[in-house]
Amino acid sequence: MTEQTDAPTMTDDPWEPPMAGNEAEHLLGALDRLRWTFRYKTDGLDAEGLSTTVGASSLTLGGLLKHLALVEDAQVTEKLDDGPYGERWDRYGAGESEDWHVTTGDATPEELYDLYDRTVERVRAKVSTALAAGGLDQLAAAHHPDGRHASLRRLICDLVEEYGRHTGHADLLREAVDGRVGEDPPPGWRATTGRDTFRG
Repeated sequence: MTEQTDAPTMTDDPWEPPMAGNEAEHLLGALDRLRWTFRYKTDGLDAEGLSTTVGASSLTLGGLLKHLALVEDAQVTEKLDDGPYGERWDRYGAGESEDWHVTTGDATPEELYDLYDRTVERVRAKVSTALAAGGLDQLAAAHHPDGRHASLRRLICDLVEEYGRHTGHADLLREAVDGRVGEDPPPGWRATTGRDTFRG
């Protein structure tokens, strides 16, 4: 008789990176782990919770949902494809003030969750298509004035760096809201707000 255990399976933890994948799988695995952890830290809050600040900082969880959605969009729409992405950000007050992207502004919780989840869906799909077409070494539209272009690898690494900074901020902000702590979501966790991007 096989002993029953409560050990989580890989399907319980979709944020878990591969144990021995290739370079692209590990880069995307690290990015997705940060996305899931960030989404766990921001999930299920009302307008007050998403607007909570800590100390002298103006950072909020709602603002970080908006900011990271913008960064994701900029990486694949502007930097990878050299496409326009600004218009869809106008309704969120892009550029109206220095801190427009770290505060919730007039956006409702539903709008913020939807904005972030939809953007992650779009970016995952575009990166998957790009990887299939040219791999990590392919050159992106983004370039220095001297003509050196960034690779897709560089764009993904930049996203990992950005999430590394702001997931740490989200740790502090969420603990201040209701005491939620933890390095990763608990086994089996799925978002209770927003789209199904983080629900299975």
